[in-house]
Amino acid sequence: MDGFDFSPLFRSTIGFDRLMRLADAATRVDGAGGYPPYNIEATGENAYRLTMAVAGFGADDLDITVKENELLVNGKSKKDEDAASYLHRGIARRAFERRFQLADHIKVAGASLDNGLLHVDLVREIPEAKKPRRIEIAASGSAKVIDQKAA
Repeated sequence: MDGFDFSPLFRSTIGFDRLMRLADAATRVDGAGGYPPYNIEATGENAYRLTMAVAGFGADDLDITVKENELLVNGKSKKDEDAASYLHRGIARRAFERRFQLADHIKVAGASLDNGLLHVDLVREIPEAKKPRRIEIAASGSAKVIDQKAA
């Protein structure tokens, strides 16, 4: 079985096409073969950090783009200027593209490159209108009468 057929759900739902695309993308086999390796960690209640091992890549070789709840990290290495004769080349410097689906209200706070590790910091910024709010309950004996007329 290659994937799931979501067409029955499309008949009775409106606006959930992004969710269906996410489920479809999650079931696909990643063509990158695990390169480059990465970690995703929670650094706080609403903060996350993506760390990618990008040995041999400089800041000019990497590109980070966010578009429509998708984080795209590209790496393109420059050709070796010195034509060294390698006996063994174990550090892969091949081009890569990694895509990550971001939840609603996740924003990229910044990125840094340190010792061959690319760190992308993300935060969840929930708008005030979407945050839970407490509703006060009036006591039963303290209801105010707005307009009272004699019968």
